[in-house]
Amino acid sequence: MLSPEGLVAAATVLVVLGLLAWCLWEGRLEVPGDLAEEEEEEEGIPFMAEEGSGHCRLLCKPSALAQHLVRSLGRSAALRGGRWPWPRWPQLQMLQQLLQLPEPEPVVARELLQLSDAGLVALDWLGGPWGAAGGGGGVSSPVLLLIPNAAGKVTEGLLQLGLRALERGFIPVIFNRRGHNGCPLTTPRLQPFGDPGDLREAVTYLRCRHPTASLLAVSEGSGSGLLLAYLGESGSSSRLAAAACLSPIFRGRDWFEAAMPWLYEWPLLLHLKQGLSRYAGSLAEAVDMDRLLGSRSLRELEESLFCRTRSRPTSWEVYWERNEPLRDADEAAVPVLCLCSADDPVRGPPARSLPMELFRSSPYFFLLLTPRGGHCDFPRRAPGRCWGHEAVLEYFRAMAEFLRTEERRKGLPRPRRWGGPAAEPPVFTWQRSYTR
Repeated sequence: MLSPEGLVAAATVLVVLGLLAWCLWEGRLEVPGDLAEEEEEEEGIPFMAEEGSGHCRLLCKPSALAQHLVRSLGRSAALRGGRWPWPRWPQLQMLQQLLQLPEPEPVVARELLQLSDAGLVALDWLGGPWGAAGGGGGVSSPVLLLIPNAAGKVTEGLLQLGLRALERGFIPVIFNRRGHNGCPLTTPRLQPFGDPGDLREAVTYLRCRHPTASLLAVSEGSGSGLLLAYLGESGSSSRLAAAACLSPIFRGRDWFEAAMPWLYEWPLLLHLKQGLSRYAGSLAEAVDMDRLLGSRSLRELEESLFCRTRSRPTSWEVYWERNEPLRDADEAAVPVLCLCSADDPVRGPPARSLPMELFRSSPYFFLLLTPRGGHCDFPRRAPGRCWGHEAVLEYFRAMAEFLRTEERRKGLPRPRRWGGPAAEPPVFTWQRSYTR
């Protein structure tokens, strides 16, 4: 006999499946008809994949770094994603993510970091059978900072990426914004969409904790707005060796103003409201909580939270002047791999949502574009389910290999690993010759 909770869950699944069947019957889950036309105008370097997933293309400005990345990805099996049984229905991939049964929670060691304004962010160090949480990778193991989506939801995919990285010798740590994912809210403010201030303090702390390790970062979905803003605002002082974005949102304002798929928007909206309701008392002095919790879209919630404040109200236009992810993209000085799918139902059509000129002109931005992959999914039938994770880890391996080769060729000093205390390394900067 099913419990009442089980009956509710079963009824919810049946309702969702019924709506899905209706959408399939009405033809609403197919890829927009102009996708084929967009594919005819492809540019970039092709990477062939197995039947069913089409082929990937790498769009970037020619450079020594780009040539090395092309060779590494060409030799790797990461881009052979395998077949997906319903390649023309990316919404179905999203539904599969929502209905996927949760796997056992990994071992996590949480660390609360106090910021300069007395706010708190949480760093969750992933652990497991491959090493102790927070430091099982050794002295020289790279630290991989995982940034969830803008709602702070740590998805199963992000956890799987962290565990795969742990297997490969990385030290994965999840960055949780103030008030998100159980992180206490000690100030009456949250982090705006593209404000990298809290992330900057977290990166500085990670550099102090692991002074000789390479710092890497990867973001998922709308969380990429924060990482891209940080890279542009920090320039050559970002302290990161490389970064990657899975299904990033490049144009924040356009994304909030466009109609989002309800399969994506409503779960995130409910997730945000549930988290914010815990801090209704402390937030009430800064925002109208009735209006906030009554929001019917992510745009309404974002506007209530950051524009219609009691102390410093601002307009929607001014808010995005300060928070657009690519507002300082020309200042970025760290390689960034952006893994995107042409059929992403959340980001929108490539012609409107991908900044193609940025990838053509900047030597630091690399676009790996696949015709079929959905939003943060990139599915395959092989173990691990997401070939995008393998591509990101291969990209980080290629960046490290390139740096080692250049250091040996130019005779650059390397940090001491044993035989006495290591000298504090200089702030990491990419040499301009790498991107020429």
